[in-house]
Amino acid sequence: MPALASFPDTDITLIKFRSTDSTGHPIAATTTVISPRHRLPGAPVLSLQQIINGLGAQCAVSRELYTSDPNLMIREAPGWNVALQRGWTLALPDHLGPRIAYGAAKLGGQITLDGLRAVQRVPELRAEHSPLVMAGYSGGGMATAWAAALAASYAPELRIAGAAMGGVPMNLVSMMEGLGMNRHPAFGLALAAGLGLEREYPDRFPLTDQLNDRGLAIRDKLVNSCTNDILTAGAGQGALDVAKTTVMTDDPRARAVVDENSVELYPGVPNMPVFEWHSPIDGLIPIDAVVHTLRRYCAAGARVWSEQVPVPDHLTAAVLGLPAAYSWLDARLRGEPAPTNC
Repeated sequence: MPALASFPDTDITLIKFRSTDSTGHPIAATTTVISPRHRLPGAPVLSLQQIINGLGAQCAVSRELYTSDPNLMIREAPGWNVALQRGWTLALPDHLGPRIAYGAAKLGGQITLDGLRAVQRVPELRAEHSPLVMAGYSGGGMATAWAAALAASYAPELRIAGAAMGGVPMNLVSMMEGLGMNRHPAFGLALAAGLGLEREYPDRFPLTDQLNDRGLAIRDKLVNSCTNDILTAGAGQGALDVAKTTVMTDDPRARAVVDENSVELYPGVPNMPVFEWHSPIDGLIPIDAVVHTLRRYCAAGARVWSEQVPVPDHLTAAVLGLPAAYSWLDARLRGEPAPTNC
């Protein structure tokens, strides 16, 4: 792939690989790899799961990198270049899969793990014996959290030194209820997540059938949109504004789908150290679910370090918590024992 001016002295490689969807069927997936041009064989690999709050194919990292959107480079380039200057290779998976199934969090974890497998199997990347780490925030944090929880059973051969996750919606039911039952500025994200789950589970999550005329009109604005347009289309709405007669999470089949994608309810425990950060007064994610999940990990013997970022909003916490997350990952790559504040 062509080089990017925002990432000087790097090589860009797009890998297409086999992964698995939420029902166990094979799918094609992609990850974009940005490598320092003069990297050493076996240099660290960071799988960085981006916030992809979208339903359009153009929202995928592999496509957005090559658009004229200046916000991506302004927002992402500084943090990515910090990792590249440390000699790390970055793997940026399109973790929503070929259906752009926003909300299908377990799918994101599987694609993340298969993406790391693929990176280690491309000879030109010289990463066969590289130490591996993962990081992500918000929607990217969901994929990271699921990858960490699934690793022991889904990809036991991978030796992942640590996973840093922030602002993670650990329980999608409580998040959707918090965002969706009452009118909320970010309701569009809840509706978009429901539409993404419908794409991944069309027989079990028939959301479109439950929408009234207003809901269908908003849906038509969301189905091929990225974050900003989704927020605009759904701002100030709630589930009772867009549904005919019921709420999807009252349907046992639909509730089961959302439960299946809530890492709080998944019994697996990460087989690697975990760094987690969040705002204690985050208006988007239910903090109780984060606390309960980490307590379960601690009780099972996982090495967990959790930090609160004292800011009142979700996105500021992402920026302010990232330096500590990178420092923690760097220590894991140096082989230092992981601290814990369980």
